[in-house]
Amino acid sequence: EVQLVESGGGLVQAGGSLRLSCAASGFRFDDYAIGWFRQAPGKEREGVSCISSSDGSTYYADSVKGRFTISRDNAKKTVYLQMNSLKPEDTAVYYCAADWIPLPCSRSFRAPRYDYWGQGTQVTVSS
Repeated sequence: EVQLVESGGGLVQAGGSLRLSCAASGFRFDDYAIGWFRQAPGKEREGVSCISSSDGSTYYADSVKGRFTISRDNAKKTVYLQMNSLKPEDTAVYYCAADWIPLPCSRSFRAPRYDYWGQGTQVTVSS
């Protein structure tokens, strides 16, 4: 059974930090790019960051560049999203997802491409 399980969300003040984790099982983790997406109430789901399987390259949305860092540990089948300098506009449900693509993930970082999804974790940033 394929599973992606997010953890690490919570309530934090503006300027604070959180680290999200995405633990994967049930598929060949090494072969998949992993992306983080978020969805705020009343807004469309947006791509935040992704990390490739092919070369470990990364991509960040402009809104989080310089503040968020994505990394992966293939031995633990886990991807992390370190979020620093959090802002109230970062408040959303954060989802991780997996995409089989033997290319840098930036080439097709779109939600419809992603095959497997986690259940999401809430991040709330207070002002």
